[in-house]
Amino acid sequence: MKALLAALAVALAGPAFLWKATDGFQALTAEDARRVAAMRDRPMVPDIRLRAMSGEVIGLPSADRKVTMVEFIYTTCPTICQSAGTDLARVRDGLVEKGLGDEVRILSISFDPETDGPHQLSAYGESHGADGRIWTITRPDVDALPRLLRAFGVVVIPDRFGGYQHNAALHVVDPQGRLSAILDTDDITGALGAAKRASQ
Repeated sequence: MKALLAALAVALAGPAFLWKATDGFQALTAEDARRVAAMRDRPMVPDIRLRAMSGEVIGLPSADRKVTMVEFIYTTCPTICQSAGTDLARVRDGLVEKGLGDEVRILSISFDPETDGPHQLSAYGESHGADGRIWTITRPDVDALPRLLRAFGVVVIPDRFGGYQHNAALHVVDPQGRLSAILDTDDITGALGAAKRASQ
């Protein structure tokens, strides 16, 4: 009888535990949980200076209160960062088509600033059509990188081949400097919708 009651208690507690652990069944992976938390908590992003591919220093969040869409890359990535660059060109074009080009900017931020100098940033930007106005390629100072990655919940793990495993996503920062959404880079419609909502 005791064994039956114990089994019943576990069976009843299981769904409650799963509900809590998955944030109401919304998050089935760590990446899902990161995205749900961003929409729920809207955390402030840190005040960071970035060096753009043009050589100028720009701020995150935006000094002129634009919506900022952020992705994290390293320019020597042979796979996902290259396809994400193609996705962001489509997002940039969509922003222009919807008349949001003056209200939204896109930053690709290298998490490998020791390797990605001005030449590498410019070459990556040129190969993907980053215009330097709506979309630019940037890098932080090395000492600011851990704080930046922590604020966005981005995990970067060196692989055995000189590259990195990392979160691939587009992060939307509202004009007040709050992280308000995280989307797949190829979710062009979702990205444009999130940018429009954040700009209102």
